[in-house]
Amino acid sequence: MEHRTLGSSELNVSSFGLGTMTFGAEADEATSHAILNRFAEAGGTFIDTADVYSHGASEEIIGSWLGTRGGTEELTIATKARFPMSDDPADAGASRQYLERAVDASLGRLGVDVIDLYQIHAWDPATPLAETLATLTDLVAAGKIRHAGVSNFTAWQLQRAVDMARYVDWTPIVSLQPKYSLLSRDIELELLPMCLEENVGVIPWSPLGGGWLTGKYTPDERPTGSTRLGENPARGIEAYDLRNTDRTWAILEVVRAVAGARDVSMSQVALNWVRARPGVCSVLLGARTVDQLDDNLAALSWELTENERSALSEVSAPGIPIYPHGFMETYAGMTVWEDLMTRVEPPAIGR
Repeated sequence: MEHRTLGSSELNVSSFGLGTMTFGAEADEATSHAILNRFAEAGGTFIDTADVYSHGASEEIIGSWLGTRGGTEELTIATKARFPMSDDPADAGASRQYLERAVDASLGRLGVDVIDLYQIHAWDPATPLAETLATLTDLVAAGKIRHAGVSNFTAWQLQRAVDMARYVDWTPIVSLQPKYSLLSRDIELELLPMCLEENVGVIPWSPLGGGWLTGKYTPDERPTGSTRLGENPARGIEAYDLRNTDRTWAILEVVRAVAGARDVSMSQVALNWVRARPGVCSVLLGARTVDQLDDNLAALSWELTENERSALSEVSAPGIPIYPHGFMETYAGMTVWEDLMTRVEPPAIGR
């Protein structure tokens, strides 16, 4: 498996990472261990979790698996904190008080001495950013974490964190974990160009669009049964209706055509598109079973052609927001959805 450097850090991560939100929920411990074993056998080294996944069970399952291996060896372990772990309002957020407790709890569940990448799971409006960054810096100094990243930040929030860390000489933000797929390309408007500019590594989650890009849904049949949307009718129907658009079905038609011509699954097509995007360091695979993981990993054996990438990118282009981006494109000669594949890196600027 190909490995890539994560942003400005020295961490070397596999181009496919293992997302473990299913562990302890849709996958029991035995199945989760089998998935971890298969991922490692395929050369995968980047494993991502969060304290909130199955209320700590995901971290515990990873920890028990690491125990069977005798340690992390060449693995890169990432986790996150921010969302509530109990009904206590103080048991959440990105404050110093909470993060210091949360990182110790994650270290205990994972059974490791240090966490390679510790991520703030989302912006915390109740905590000054300076407090969060200072805490992450102290956690690095204490040897509890190696690097800091964020997830689910807007562009202005990420830029503010990057700048503040740089100018106050706090530990840098080396990664962003955003939602990114053929169905969800909004990060290309500002977040992705900003990550390329600042050398922030991108770790996409939901690269299969919550299962949509596997081809399991149809325009005339609402999801039922053992699908992510079908298992939760209240949430599922709402999510289905939100995605049940002409654009979605047009994208799926092209994905299906590429998959059919290559005799591969639609999942592999979607994953290879994301894996080839600029700035992407590791695409997170989420699997309930070893068979699902095997199919996803098969995408490593081939790559999209330039024509296939172009067709997928063209059909999935989200359209131009009205203002200010539409104004800029109409009157200032700016290409809003720039062709990031041909982006030339800007010269280094002394700071």
